[in-house]
Amino acid sequence: MTIVVKIGGAAIEDAPMLRKCAQAIAELAQDGHRVAVIHGGGGALTRMLERLGKKSEFVDGLRISDAETRDTALMVLGGIINKKLVAAIQAAGMPAIGFCGGDGMTFRARRKFVHGRDLGFVGEICFAEPCWIEALWRQGGIPVMASLALGADGEYYNVNADEMAASCAAACHADTLIFLTDVPGVRDAAGSVMPWLSTKQAAELAASSIISGGMLPKLQACGLALKQGVGRVRILPANEVEVLPQFYLTKLSCGTEVTHS
Repeated sequence: MTIVVKIGGAAIEDAPMLRKCAQAIAELAQDGHRVAVIHGGGGALTRMLERLGKKSEFVDGLRISDAETRDTALMVLGGIINKKLVAAIQAAGMPAIGFCGGDGMTFRARRKFVHGRDLGFVGEICFAEPCWIEALWRQGGIPVMASLALGADGEYYNVNADEMAASCAAACHADTLIFLTDVPGVRDAAGSVMPWLSTKQAAELAASSIISGGMLPKLQACGLALKQGVGRVRILPANEVEVLPQFYLTKLSCGTEVTHS
């Protein structure tokens, strides 16, 4: 099967959790699945920007990015975080190749506007070409991609990693897209984790502000992936990542499965 895994947050920041996630990803590949990894790294980026004296501002979970912020994202996401994740997967026994969406023109981006507002060098994916991902799979490797893509203007754009994961899953005709998160799943108005959530319910929860912040682009990405033919989409807590290799073998009791309305 073809499985795209998006990883970010504490799963990258916390060394023991990173090792657990890398081990689960390696096991999926060792079981014969074609696995691609998309990663963010917003926490590390925020800290680096603070060291540079820059304050981070967000609109609907997306970071406003001037040229300096974008260049810092290239350094942190395409460099430090990407290579840290590659090293962890290889320590778990599988060859991994790290690159960003701009390499090989794998992902192309255009400037993204939110509520008519220009967020700077923030992009949305407008084209995906999976030939380099597939080439790595043929060689038995795991592609590990940072969420940055090139625009037609030759500029790099910071892309929300959830959106890039959805675009990757659609382009690769993935059977499954899994988001490893810092939270147990999507919560309803009472605060309980919802084991199942339709895209229609997600829109209603967003409209009533029950879902907000970083969960908004995540659920938008879930809907995009399902609409474009990805078989299954699940939000899974990273601290229970050891269940990942059993995804198709057992009924999981954690996280939220997102379904097409």
